Amino acid sequence: MGKFVLSAFADEIDASLTIQIEELKKHDISYIEMRGVNGKNITKHTVREVKEIKNQLDDNGFKISAVGSPIGKIKITEPFDSHLDLFKHTLELAKILDTKYIRMFSFFMPENENPENYEDEVMERWHKFIEAAKGYDIILSHENEKDIYGDTAERCLKLIETLNCDYVRAVFDPANFVQCNIETYPYAYKLLKKYVVYFHIKDALLSDHSVVPSGYGDGKIQEILTEAYNEGFEGFLSLEPHLGSFQGLTDLELNINVKDMPEGGPKQFAIAVEALKKIINGINGIVK
Repeated sequence: MGKFVLSAFADEIDASLTIQIEELKKHDISYIEMRGVNGKNITKHTVREVKEIKNQLDDNGFKISAVGSPIGKIKITEPFDSHLDLFKHTLELAKILDTKYIRMFSFFMPENENPENYEDEVMERWHKFIEAAKGYDIILSHENEKDIYGDTAERCLKLIETLNCDYVRAVFDPANFVQCNIETYPYAYKLLKKYVVYFHIKDALLSDHSVVPSGYGDGKIQEILTEAYNEGFEGFLSLEPHLGSFQGLTDLELNINVKDMPEGGPKQFAIAVEALKKIINGINGIVK
């Protein structure tokens, strides 16, 4: 049996780390996938600022599950040297934050062009990431994202297997696959599960690609997590609600009274947490 540990993109609650921590405590979540904090992306903070952030986390009993970096989220045609420097800075921040995962991407492709035309350049850039990360004990965790090279399950697999590096692995995001009209389960998950070390938890509808709470879309999150749990997956489920535009939140059958909650990040986040816990309870997962 597996073990699920909940984490979250807490910047969807609020920009302030203090408020992020306060709200996460209400849900018994003590891990953050740090992306935006105190008004800017974590990778834009200085080493000194990140040390201060780490002190605040330590004082409140919080840890970082991953650095939710924007590395690889530029156009493949953009210059790379400064982006590689940003990655090297991110490696130093990950060390300070005491996390083993950096979330990364495989570059936006030119519109209406075949991504395979840029495959060599993607691989070359990722080889430079790999070289820079030597000795850091960090997992470079590639996320499937719409419009990047690795937005299909096949190209995610090709990236990982071509690079053939034991510290390059996959983040599985069901909603992102749905938004690319790709079957998440059984197809995408079974193709990639050998390399999946981390999950982003959000769901989406095939009909219009809108994001919805877990279990209310076409991401087949329950089926995926059931298989992962039964096969011994141990790792993070990182909530990334993206529910700001979702219609019908107050009509969901959840164990919280959302009708009385004020609009804003904490409300959407609470809904996302409860939807995921409903799924986990259905498969008897162990939430820590």
